[in-house]
Amino acid sequence: MSRSSVNPLRPLSVLKHSRPISSKILPIPSTSRNPTSPFVRSSFIGLSARSRGLHTTSVRSHGEITRPAPGTGIKVHFKDAKGNNVKTIEGNEGDDLLSLAHEYDVDLEGACEGSVACSTCHVVVDPEHYDMLPEPDDEENDMLDLAFGLEDTSRLGCQVKLTKELDGMVATLPSATRNMYVDGAKARTH
Repeated sequence: MSRSSVNPLRPLSVLKHSRPISSKILPIPSTSRNPTSPFVRSSFIGLSARSRGLHTTSVRSHGEITRPAPGTGIKVHFKDAKGNNVKTIEGNEGDDLLSLAHEYDVDLEGACEGSVACSTCHVVVDPEHYDMLPEPDDEENDMLDLAFGLEDTSRLGCQVKLTKELDGMVATLPSATRNMYVDGAKARTH
């Protein structure tokens, strides 16, 4: 079938090794039919100009955590507002406190899922380890201004990335969180 006989408005049937999709096939301008031309290369990244196959990558969930073997990870101690130990967990270098809390069922909300748009993952870091963390950026400081029970060593859990130096860190959960729901929901206690 020649390129000129393809109906550009006809939906595609099932592509090889993929699910059915509906799309329009647009003709390539006659000046750019060479598959090595810049137009074709830039217009069809991930698609072959000749076969029009679909390429995909494996799925990775947001905040995906791989638990380290027991005794080999970086330890973090979560405490409640009264100083009682909630849970001691282990993470890998580069993991953030919010994702670890969700992985280990620690009650740390994270309403914005780590996009620095709320203060519900607010934690108070012990002073010894707080000084080892990089300075919070302006976005984090803006959200911390909205946090319930703000302290000098407060941070957003989604922004605290583990390093080997942070082994043994204590993250204290505040007694409540402030979430700016549109429906006016009240802060909940931990």
